[in-house]
Amino acid sequence: MSEKENIMNIDTVSLDDENSAIIIIDQTLLPAETKTIRLTKQKQIWDAIYTLQVRGAPAIGVTAGFGLYLAAKEIGAKAATYDEFYAEFVKAKDYLDSSRPTAVNLSWALNQMDKVCRANSGKSIPELVEALHREAVRIQEEDIWACHKLGEYGLSLVHPGDGLLTHCNAGKLAATRYGMATAPMYLGQEKGYNFRVYCDETRPVLQGARLTAKELMDSGIDTTVICDNMSAALMKQGKVNAVFVGCDRVAANGDTANKIGTSVVATVANYYHVPMYIMAPTSTIDMNTKTGDEINIEQRPGEEVTEMWYKERMAPEGVKVFNPAFDVTDHELITAIVTEYGIAYPPYTESLKKIMEIKAEAMKKD
Repeated sequence: MSEKENIMNIDTVSLDDENSAIIIIDQTLLPAETKTIRLTKQKQIWDAIYTLQVRGAPAIGVTAGFGLYLAAKEIGAKAATYDEFYAEFVKAKDYLDSSRPTAVNLSWALNQMDKVCRANSGKSIPELVEALHREAVRIQEEDIWACHKLGEYGLSLVHPGDGLLTHCNAGKLAATRYGMATAPMYLGQEKGYNFRVYCDETRPVLQGARLTAKELMDSGIDTTVICDNMSAALMKQGKVNAVFVGCDRVAANGDTANKIGTSVVATVANYYHVPMYIMAPTSTIDMNTKTGDEINIEQRPGEEVTEMWYKERMAPEGVKVFNPAFDVTDHELITAIVTEYGIAYPPYTESLKKIMEIKAEAMKKD
């Protein structure tokens, strides 16, 4: 694949069912090289999620759904009974679920697959495997639909020519298409809104500089990268009209876990009266988690801070490193939470509950 190929023309995650493979864009190589890789073994899928070859809550969920389906194909070729099948299926589910602890989409997608498996316990093994195939594809199709709806709702909150700031990558690389935080930007681009978008570089793994800037530029959007500690200077100058970020988990009270540094952006935006919007597919909303204090925050290797990206080590040997992958933004700092079923405003304990009720009714009709 050409290093210069436009990343917007490639789905972040796709399924090659005929060859029992998941095809992903290897995000660890961006922006220098645009390369797709094929995952056929469960260990490869687990590693791809853990090492951030595929990342972003929705993309992780889609990958997990496809991964568990591929596991089911292997299990189905050997299992003689449903009980044998399900025992191995649960092992595969639990294995994939251990790859990343914070993004609720991972467990959500795997639990959706588990529900389908149990609901089809009376079917033959081939029929059961095919039901799991349909569910995995449905998870991806729902992701594409949800991100487009996020873009429509998000676009209603801004105006042509606005300056927008985003943190980390909640773009199409974090989903299948469109993305979450970037969805209004892409739909706005189609309508000639001419947004100016500022991307925090997002230390220490630089998802904003490597990934968001890459896809925004490939789409033709006016893009500027800033260091994470420059957002206050930018907002003070009045260059930012709104902040759009994604999320990995939303608690019932509106507290939101997102890439480390998001809470800093929210605090600065609050001081300068810049609206802070969380772009959250309902699959990331966890009504069983009451507050952000209950969210398990993943700790990453210290080498990401001291050595990654540098020709020589940039911190003293033996120094202690605090490297959480996420932080929690308090709900008081969030202007609104945008979902595919509408926009939630404070108090979030009420509005998020209403959003989930709307979704439940919509699912019944489907």
